[in-house]
Amino acid sequence: MIHRRFGCEGVDMRLLITGGAGFIGSNFVRYVLKNYPDYEVVVLDKLTYAGRIENLQDILNDIGFIKGDICNEENVRGAMKDVDAVINFAAESHVDRSIKTPKPFIRTDIFGTFQLLEACRKYDVERFVQISTDEVYGSIATGSFRETDPLDPSSPYSASKAGADLLCIAYFKTYGLPVLITRSSNNYGPYQYPEKLIPVLIINALNNESLPIYGDGTNIRDWIYVEDNCRAIDLVLHKGKVGEIYNIAANDEWKNIDVARLILNVLNKPKDLIQFVEDRPGHDYRYSLDTTKIRQLGWKPEVKFEDGIRRTVEWYVTNKWWWEPIVETIETAKD
Repeated sequence: MIHRRFGCEGVDMRLLITGGAGFIGSNFVRYVLKNYPDYEVVVLDKLTYAGRIENLQDILNDIGFIKGDICNEENVRGAMKDVDAVINFAAESHVDRSIKTPKPFIRTDIFGTFQLLEACRKYDVERFVQISTDEVYGSIATGSFRETDPLDPSSPYSASKAGADLLCIAYFKTYGLPVLITRSSNNYGPYQYPEKLIPVLIINALNNESLPIYGDGTNIRDWIYVEDNCRAIDLVLHKGKVGEIYNIAANDEWKNIDVARLILNVLNKPKDLIQFVEDRPGHDYRYSLDTTKIRQLGWKPEVKFEDGIRRTVEWYVTNKWWWEPIVETIETAKD
């Protein structure tokens, strides 16, 4: 394979984006196509419930798509040939699901990452970017987590992501594999599967149904618009230092109850649609990231939360074709 030099302007690349049919992954695919028209993009995705071909249907002619599982060695090696860089979005990512059924999270998030790392070694890939989460740090009452802080996950999901991160770091230290890790705060935006907080609140409000809020609604999250995260991941891919971890967040903290109120206000819906429900086990109170390191690379968020919510609400309003079949499936499964 002919190596290209990352950081060189105008150099074409072949990127493998695993989990590229998911929420953040599909947004990143669009970002790359828009900003790097000379790059070749290959998506490897198992197409589980949240990884949907509909997320890519308007750009399928512009990418290579392989239906496959990152846990399957043959699938991974077939997709990895002649690849310059791998960006791994593929993961089981819903905390509530991980509490009910942890096994798929351990399999995909840890063993799947292992398969990718092994294939990167075999094919001498130049960059492996592991997409992680702020949840690996656990909860923090005051202050913000730095990349060097110890990991303290609270759920099977966050534990599986922490395990994958540690495996990536070990492959860098042991084998010299050019690994980089990004840990972002809560993302929101188009194509987010309607099991996560913001799409659930938007869709329920549109349908004049109750908006479920865990506990008393005072849990705090730092929200980042998905396009801002994509820009940061792009910067880490091209300019980041191998072996390093980069926190990504907008440093824009909101209580869950205030997120619900904002969405109701945007949609001009009554506040009494909010319904408090029993808190989930191990529910982290607050996440917060120190983003000094990624900002030193030249990144900063561009979308304020209020503006991003309006964009997101508008997308769900104008793309009912995308989410209505999902909601019907979820409702049928509950019956």
